[in-house]
Amino acid sequence: MILQVQPAKLIKRYKRFLADIELNSSEETTIHCANTGAMKGCAEPNDTVWFSTSTNSKRKYPFSWEITQSQDDHFICVNTLRANQLVEEALNQGLVKELSGFDELKREVKYGNENSRIDFLATYKHAPNTYIEVKSVTLLESGHGYFPDAVTTRGQKHLRELMDMVAQGHRAVLLFAVLHSGISAISAASHIDPTYAKLLKEARLAGVEIIAYKAGFSLKLGELNFKLVEKIPFIER
Repeated sequence: MILQVQPAKLIKRYKRFLADIELNSSEETTIHCANTGAMKGCAEPNDTVWFSTSTNSKRKYPFSWEITQSQDDHFICVNTLRANQLVEEALNQGLVKELSGFDELKREVKYGNENSRIDFLATYKHAPNTYIEVKSVTLLESGHGYFPDAVTTRGQKHLRELMDMVAQGHRAVLLFAVLHSGISAISAASHIDPTYAKLLKEARLAGVEIIAYKAGFSLKLGELNFKLVEKIPFIER
């Protein structure tokens, strides 16, 4: 994925969807933040914000926060819309070896007993349907990556749905899209959401596959190129 971006200095993030930044011209402005999560470690004052600009004249805030460049020089994709786009690109290019060879890939398909939508449904002629749930990972603590960064009842529901799909004879995959350049291994954040961590262990034992792929970032002359490039380990703790 390639985006045209510009840098600014983060002043503060607030109201979940908004952030104030200082442009290189020293002008202050407000940008949109497409991330409702806690964004722990991703939104510290004076971090560098890389933002894109919308051509939609009806938008109140034309700038969108895409990447944080932390003061430790890590790149972190904070736009949660990008995770599924990166995964779709990687799946169609055959970069996720565990999920290659499908005949059709559908997005946002209704499924399950709890009124859910699966991120991707991969169908095969000679193999079970594969239900793929994508989660974006941006939390780095003490050199290790974790998911989630806040209690997620929605994520707990998705694990139950995936286990139900396995019980029905389908294949179910939880794909962690690791969008933080400083993360080289991930685990469930039992210290943040112990219920999610417990369910994730149950899901793995029930046959849900857990895969983690990390994004690589390249930034040159205002052009950001990033994609999923490397499988990293999921470590159960």
